[in-house]
Amino acid sequence: MAEPEKTVTVIQATAILVSTIIGVGVLPLPLFAVEAAETGAPLATLTAIGVASVGLFLTTLLGMRFPGMSFVRMSESVVGRWPSVLGSAAIVVFFALLTALAAREFGTVVVTSVLKNTPIEVTVIVMLLLATLSARSDMRSFSYMHMFYLPIVLFPALIIVVLSLKNSNMLYLLPVMGNHRPHFIEGVLTIAALFQGFFVMTIVIPAMRRPEKAMIAGAFGMAIAGGLYLLTVVAVVAVFGPMETKNLLWPTLELAKTTALPANVLERLDAAFLSVWVTAVFTTLLSSYFLTVFTLRELLRLGDHRLFTFALLPIVFTIAMLPANVFELYRIIEIVGGIGLLLTIGYPGLLLLVALLRGQRGERA
Repeated sequence: MAEPEKTVTVIQATAILVSTIIGVGVLPLPLFAVEAAETGAPLATLTAIGVASVGLFLTTLLGMRFPGMSFVRMSESVVGRWPSVLGSAAIVVFFALLTALAAREFGTVVVTSVLKNTPIEVTVIVMLLLATLSARSDMRSFSYMHMFYLPIVLFPALIIVVLSLKNSNMLYLLPVMGNHRPHFIEGVLTIAALFQGFFVMTIVIPAMRRPEKAMIAGAFGMAIAGGLYLLTVVAVVAVFGPMETKNLLWPTLELAKTTALPANVLERLDAAFLSVWVTAVFTTLLSSYFLTVFTLRELLRLGDHRLFTFALLPIVFTIAMLPANVFELYRIIEIVGGIGLLLTIGYPGLLLLVALLRGQRGERA
């Protein structure tokens, strides 16, 4: 099996991480946070960022310890062939599910907000086809795509969120700890699940020119993506208040509707926000699908991941269309996301612990 090309720079690794994390989950994020802690929604979000950062730290540290090896080969070296097969297969299934659920969530938002007469199947399959075609690229092209789209996603999103703060009432954020936290832990885990795209670092680090600097890329990536998510939650709660936010299915979209450019050049920014959001969804789906087919290629010890891109598409599309409605979709997302934390945080943590105890370390390729 060919070794991955060392083409990814630190800046590209950061861009991949940021544009992978920022995705479809930005719309319901404030709702999850408010349901967890009401006025303490920013605190719940910050705690979730901390939880996700632990997973990113463990995953990156593991990749830096075995810089010349893919995640599948490294796990085989640490725990043996068959335990590794089970773990890697679980990762393939999990990220295929994430891809399907994100595509379905995208389709639901589009047909509800914009294309109301378009069948949801059409919007879902179009986005999945875009991700599938793009996932046939190599790591160099994959990193270039993320570098190209990141400014298109990040800067407009920041501008919209910052402009919305002119309508804010900071009293809605008091008390900071939240006056009612019935589901704080569950909410934190749900929000942390939105950051599980950090697992893309398992395929990025082996392709980095300087894998010893992967921790720097991870720190900057999590800070940027987490900062945008935290600022979004603060803006939504400060504008609508926790009680009103609970009545909004996609609070961030409603925030864009209430935001205008200076001098009323544009009275509503929801159309502009949706165009940015579509790009963010694409980059997230691209990463999760690329990670799925790349890991499957490594698991089966084949030389080309492109074989699986179209082969998996009907399966992913079928899974995406299984939820009966948006409420069932979000229940499934919460369950799958919570279970996934065991894979994306617990599994790398276990591998790192075993590698440390056994004194194992890989050589840079």
